[in-house]
Amino acid sequence: MSAVLDGFFGIHAHALNIWSKRTEYLAANIANADTPNYKAKDVDFQTLLENQADSESTVFMNGTQEGHIAMQNGKELFLATGYRAPLQSSLDGNTVDSQIEHSMFAENALRHQISMHFLSSRISGLVRTLREE
Repeated sequence: MSAVLDGFFGIHAHALNIWSKRTEYLAANIANADTPNYKAKDVDFQTLLENQADSESTVFMNGTQEGHIAMQNGKELFLATGYRAPLQSSLDGNTVDSQIEHSMFAENALRHQISMHFLSSRISGLVRTLREE
């Protein structure tokens, strides 16, 4: 994304990628709640924040083909994922706690919806501004 659009949309444009990926992880955790030896995965937000703070300077990668996706240091493809430590160990080695996963899924869906609403209002404002030429 260009620097102008990054400033206009704020962190919400990048946050949507994180919320979407976290939804995938949480859904997989819920689906595998009864799978022996399944380890619950989640996004490590602390590592994401540290990586964002460490990368103040922006380095853009050059695409060599017309169809290449523009990336900023490859960060769009990197999400700090990890395994969640269980609150209570299971005999079959599964670390998924269904109640925690469902509450995290609901919280994540709300955060995703908030980011979408913010972006939608910013785009609507931009469209109104452009139409009032």
